[in-house]
Amino acid sequence: MHMAPPVASASRRSLAPSTPTSCVCHSKQKMDVAHEIAGELQATPDLIIGNYSDGNLVACLLAHKLGVTHCTIAHALEKTKYPNSDLYWKKFEDHYHFSCQFTADLIAMNHADFIITSTFQEIAGNKDTVGQYESHMAFTMPGLYRVVHGIDVFDPKFNIVSPGADMSIYFPYTEQQKRLTSLHTEIEELLFSDIENAEHKFVLKDKKKPIIFSMARLDRVKNMTGLVEMYGRNPRLQELVNLVVVCGDHGKVSKDKEEQAEFKKMFDLIEQYNLIGHIRWISAQMNRVRNGELYRYICDMKGAFVQPAFYEAFGLTVIEAMTCGLPTFATAYGGPAEIIVNGVSGYHIDPYQNDKASALLVDFFGKCKEDPSHWNKISQGGLQRIEEKYTWKLYSERLMTLSGVYGFWKYVSNLDRRETRRYLEMLYALKYRKMAETVPLAVEGETSGK
Repeated sequence: MHMAPPVASASRRSLAPSTPTSCVCHSKQKMDVAHEIAGELQATPDLIIGNYSDGNLVACLLAHKLGVTHCTIAHALEKTKYPNSDLYWKKFEDHYHFSCQFTADLIAMNHADFIITSTFQEIAGNKDTVGQYESHMAFTMPGLYRVVHGIDVFDPKFNIVSPGADMSIYFPYTEQQKRLTSLHTEIEELLFSDIENAEHKFVLKDKKKPIIFSMARLDRVKNMTGLVEMYGRNPRLQELVNLVVVCGDHGKVSKDKEEQAEFKKMFDLIEQYNLIGHIRWISAQMNRVRNGELYRYICDMKGAFVQPAFYEAFGLTVIEAMTCGLPTFATAYGGPAEIIVNGVSGYHIDPYQNDKASALLVDFFGKCKEDPSHWNKISQGGLQRIEEKYTWKLYSERLMTLSGVYGFWKYVSNLDRRETRRYLEMLYALKYRKMAETVPLAVEGETSGK
């Protein structure tokens, strides 16, 4: 568990539990954990924050045990990522354990005193898509249970508080005195070396062209192969810019079947569209400091960042790229649609319409070639948007305000949701614990594929 620093005084602290391998937590274990927390903090916490499905459930159980204010941050509710995952839950149960996951989400979100989301779309979606929380209002898992009133998305406990990027790592490319120029040799090797190895595949022929850059997990939802196909289908885009994608790991064979399929698809697309000389495929990069300078190096080359996901709950890489000043094109499905003001601080793209997305990129780079100030205009628009809405300073101030408001409400209001919480106790004891016992413990080095 990660213990956060004091919030207001020595007795006012916040606790954010990390994601455990199992959520089966019995009374004695909860008591032990509560004692450990009190001993570590030398006080009872005033606020417990959960993150992700199982972390949120642990936070729920501890907050209930200690009688303190409980905040839930879902970050990503898997239900909207996988269409019809409720109806066909049995088909995916061995791999994704949707029964436990959705039940944990229902318990935590209904127990929480307040809920934080990064965007409005996480709560209620838009005219074209359903929101993450909205999808939990009513659904059926055949043979397990039917949800009639899963969550009330009009409940005032929902709050939008958008996170930011670490500005000690991700800062504008124009701040020359802070630039990490000592890393440029490594970055140039990463992007342009003529040698293929376990870190990068394929060689760029024209190293002076601007770069379309993207970095994400290599799974179906992130749609990195879709970006390669979009680029491959547009010869004019290939004339204007190179494509650099950072995803997967060339150094080892993935144990995840979805990632294996995406690996094969990526190689097939590169061959199908004859992209040798136009594309650089780099393995996933874990050095965040160098990644920050990598964004800025792409800025120096007047490139752009593309986030092509079919759906993105928030879009932290979008925030990172914009914070560095890199013009950003991101999916219209999910958080990036709110982060970016289309045509002002970046552009929305539809990952289901490759030709339109590639035409938008051609238009952008064509304008930049004729008028370099156009690139600067979009770059500055992105930086202004970040400063106005997406910084950790704004986030922390808002979170502390909400914890005070909802903490006060919890202790002075007679509306303490006792009936709801008794029902949640029953759901946890009679349904969830039995399901959780069927989930195997995580094995170090293996991933679940999500």
